[in-house]
Amino acid sequence: MDNADIERIAAWVVKQALAGTGEADLLRGFCEECRPTCLNLSTAVAAIDTLHPVYEGRAFVWRNDGAEEIVEYGSTAEGEAAANWHKSIFFHLLTTGADEMRRRIGRADPTDFETLEELKAEGETDYIGFVHRFAKDNVIGEIDCVYSHWTTRHPDGFCDAGLTALRRLVPILALGIKCASLARIAGTLVEVYLGRDAGQRVLGGRISRGVAEKINTVLWFSDLRGYTTIADTTSPDAIIPLLNDYAEAVISSIHEAGGDVLKLIGDGVLAVFNMDDPADACQCALRAEANLRTRIETLNASRAAKGHPVTNVYLGLHIGDVFFGNIGSDERLDFTVVGPAVNEVSRIASMCRSVDRLIVVSAEFAAATPEPERGNLVSVGRYALRGVARAQELFTLDPGIATRRPTDPH
Repeated sequence: MDNADIERIAAWVVKQALAGTGEADLLRGFCEECRPTCLNLSTAVAAIDTLHPVYEGRAFVWRNDGAEEIVEYGSTAEGEAAANWHKSIFFHLLTTGADEMRRRIGRADPTDFETLEELKAEGETDYIGFVHRFAKDNVIGEIDCVYSHWTTRHPDGFCDAGLTALRRLVPILALGIKCASLARIAGTLVEVYLGRDAGQRVLGGRISRGVAEKINTVLWFSDLRGYTTIADTTSPDAIIPLLNDYAEAVISSIHEAGGDVLKLIGDGVLAVFNMDDPADACQCALRAEANLRTRIETLNASRAAKGHPVTNVYLGLHIGDVFFGNIGSDERLDFTVVGPAVNEVSRIASMCRSVDRLIVVSAEFAAATPEPERGNLVSVGRYALRGVARAQELFTLDPGIATRRPTDPH
């Protein structure tokens, strides 16, 4: 491989990285660009940690037989995963401060790591692994480097020119992978903390303070029944698992039905169903509620079997005009919904206690709900809501319908 090849491949990586090409495509394209050269790559692996509530990082695997794989790996902090990580070549490089390790496994070099034994058994003859570290000021969470390894089955292993090329080119590829990963992480973070729709709006440039859009949407506000009592009578270390269990049930139900969670407020959840047709939005919200009751039944059975406290979810549904956008100061913004309808839906949810029902909806929501779902809603009376100027008729699910749903724990 000569300088012209190196410059050509480097230019390709830079062009693709600037175009926003993903990590797996970068690795594949890099290896394909190397095909006409003396490298004779047979396998390549690149890995980088991430910021994600479930995954610790992602690994990208390429093979010259056309097989590719993306592996999203969990925590390596404990158990078998930790033991395997501590025995790995990458961990050895990371902890010793070395930047690379080469083993000519087709010859007399030691196969002193399990990975090398496996590669040798597959017919690989040469191995080189790299760690490309980031400066301390550029470390985000555990994202402190890009790992990679490269193998060949050529009888003579990697040639000197090929190794020189890898040492010059892989740092450029690592920079491209870092850029792609950070873009992915930005999307994950804004969606996890702001909600899917709000997150996409922020990534789309909606970050100016005071810029808001008026929308007509279905509003969901739910909280846990008897949460104050549970919190006062339960050990502090059990509260977070309880909140997480019930939040998972609520949020999963909302997302599966097409809604978007905007805020977690203690034990409360504020969400919107923002469809083009209000009737569709109402149907989706009721579908989410039905799915939630099924989840709650399963969750309560599981928690009760372990001796953990159980509860249920009170839910208010409303439809109305709100402003959706950035509220706050120049230093701290919140992308949320504001307007009288937001206050009203929280007051409607609080009426669940007064009428002893798990769900209460506004007259506007009932009117916008199409048949046959509208026929399942019955009036619970007219009420004056705290902080709301006019009294409102409120509705709930027909008790005959509700009793055929999962049982409500007392």
